[in-house]
Amino acid sequence: MTHENMYYRMMGNTGIQVSVLSYGFWATYGIKDRLSGQQGVNTAKELMMMVRNAGVNCFDHAEAYGNPNGEAERIFGIALKELQEEEPELWRRSELVITTKIFWGGAGVNESGLSMKHCIEGLDASLSRLQLDYVDLLFCHRPDPYTPTSTVVRSMTQMVRSGRATAWGTSEWSAQQITEAFWIAKSEGLEPPQFEQPQYNMLHRNRFENEYFPLFNQPYNIGTTIWSPLRSGFLTGKYLDGIPDDSRATQEGYEWLLEDLEERKNRGEFEVVKNLVDYAAKLECTPAQLALAWCLKNPNVSTILMGATTSSQIQDNMGCIDIARNMTEDDMDELDAILGNKPDLWMGPGGVGTRQLKTL
Repeated sequence: MTHENMYYRMMGNTGIQVSVLSYGFWATYGIKDRLSGQQGVNTAKELMMMVRNAGVNCFDHAEAYGNPNGEAERIFGIALKELQEEEPELWRRSELVITTKIFWGGAGVNESGLSMKHCIEGLDASLSRLQLDYVDLLFCHRPDPYTPTSTVVRSMTQMVRSGRATAWGTSEWSAQQITEAFWIAKSEGLEPPQFEQPQYNMLHRNRFENEYFPLFNQPYNIGTTIWSPLRSGFLTGKYLDGIPDDSRATQEGYEWLLEDLEERKNRGEFEVVKNLVDYAAKLECTPAQLALAWCLKNPNVSTILMGATTSSQIQDNMGCIDIARNMTEDDMDELDAILGNKPDLWMGPGGVGTRQLKTL
């Protein structure tokens, strides 16, 4: 299924095409007093149908989402089965790109990390909750300082070659860690990492645009599924006048957001967001659409993970594609001036900058 207003990009060297906007289940489903149980299933079905009708084909998960017991994956599994019964053509498994991530599985000493043991048991548990035979993209949710990279590569190779995943990648690994895993795989005839899931947004860009830049070229050609494009809602401007009662910053387990907001105020980033809100008005879009469109303008972003919990948020987020299509080089330059954080050009061989980022 395609949609006239949706774009698709290749996920690294996998040969898989992903919609430039994906739907993520982090901090959304299975959390105490928030979209749990049947309410969670019903809401998931409503929003999954909305994004699928808009051309979204990628759905992002992790064993840790909705913990304890991976509740977010369980909710998705139930919702997907019901949707496949109700709309079998729209929800063909061959048209969906479903991911999960392994690292934080449980409280036991061997229920986390990237040991072969936990990779096998964690993925099996995720597949059971998702009610799937395999996932398309399997991520190592974080680097494991206690497990040798060679062991991780062998573990991920087994997950792929057993048919329980079609390809594997990383999340928040350093460029050095990714290249180490890549060349271990190549030298030993194993499966290399093919994608990374990093944080990327207007206020957090140096790692993606600078450190990772060599990885976007051959032989690596790493794909990306970026998270926190709105910086936990900060870039929408909703915190400029205080903490909304329904924001994540008021929820149990997200107290770190309050500390983060205080740090941002001290760094002068509230003033930056005020200017971004004004610029969004100039472009006749919402601040959220502007922040998402800015990410889309970078062709090294394979897909952006949305974490919307309401139909109005979904509708607003989807509007970013039209905004990105109409944004000009001058707009990008003006936004760089507002942000004041553009990384120095990555310098290639001979000291020649090689980045080309504004193509959409």
